[in-house]
Amino acid sequence: MQPACIVRDVVRNARSHAAAIRSAEARVVVFPELSLTGYELAAAAVSLEDAALSPIVEACAEAGSVALVGAPVEEGDDAFIAMLRVDAAGVRVAYRKCWLGGVESDRFGCGDGPRVLDVDGWRLGLGICKDTGAAQHVAGTAALGVDAYVAGLVHRPEELPEQEARAVVIARTCRAFVVFASFAGSTGDEFTETAGSSAIWSAEGIAIARTGPEVGGLARATLS
Repeated sequence: MQPACIVRDVVRNARSHAAAIRSAEARVVVFPELSLTGYELAAAAVSLEDAALSPIVEACAEAGSVALVGAPVEEGDDAFIAMLRVDAAGVRVAYRKCWLGGVESDRFGCGDGPRVLDVDGWRLGLGICKDTGAAQHVAGTAALGVDAYVAGLVHRPEELPEQEARAVVIARTCRAFVVFASFAGSTGDEFTETAGSSAIWSAEGIAIARTGPEVGGLARATLS
């Protein structure tokens, strides 16, 4: 899903996420990296108890969805770029980005390795942006035996070929579906334009659903 993003405005972005979840009509809805704040590395951490996230919880309850949402979080003295699992039961951290890019390490720590999220018996491997290009991360996720690999991304338009190439490598390495949610439009810091073009690939690396670069785009597929 490629929602509109108002930089650092968690309240409005959460409402956009909720609307997207309702329109997607999907069991699992994947959002881009740092989707709740935009790619603003200095944005305040998002609390899992923040009432601003209630619209997402409510939308998931109504739609029967699990949303995978991007946000900066703090745990004790440490900060991470995280993927949050949101459903009718509330909000929790599902995954912390392991492979940091650029100046991300000035603020954030590295996560503790590949993780699997179970949804209805489906084993979902998780990644965030640069993780998708790290062979060690991909191999480690494949070793966990996943049915699909899902990731939130932010890429520039000229990086779209790399985004596509990584998806094919992951699909063939993990022998699993790949789902990439990639930011569209402007999303803060140096990303005045982003690639969008979220897509879903088969285990053979063939795109089976995709959307364009526009804000609001949705790539949707039924996996079996």
